[in-house]
Amino acid sequence: MKKVQKKHRDKSSLKLARAIARTALDKKAEDLVILDVRGLASFTDFFVIMSGRSTRHVQGLAEAVDAELGNKRISSSNTEGLQEGLWVLLDYNDVVVHVFYAESRNFYDLEGLWHDAPRLDPDEDQGEDHD
Repeated sequence: MKKVQKKHRDKSSLKLARAIARTALDKKAEDLVILDVRGLASFTDFFVIMSGRSTRHVQGLAEAVDAELGNKRISSSNTEGLQEGLWVLLDYNDVVVHVFYAESRNFYDLEGLWHDAPRLDPDEDQGEDHD
């Protein structure tokens, strides 16, 4: 069984969410938002929500995020929807990633459902150091 690399073992959930965001933005994710659901949800700290232009783009975004975190020995505890490419969910426990095809994102409206959650700028580091 692989262990998480030491330098990533204690990475905060916010740093993890921002690392996911950077990877997705490098792959041209659209309308990316990080929602801080600490105190609102008991099952995770952050949602990273993004859109892809096509089902293949959605799949590519999810695969890129999973591969990047896999390189850091961080693996998803659950992945759903990858085959269809309409809504892919990657569950990293403290961070849950939602990669939507645009029409599916509008239909499910997670940002509306979690409207009380503060939105964080994916580019703002607030004193965090990059790995």
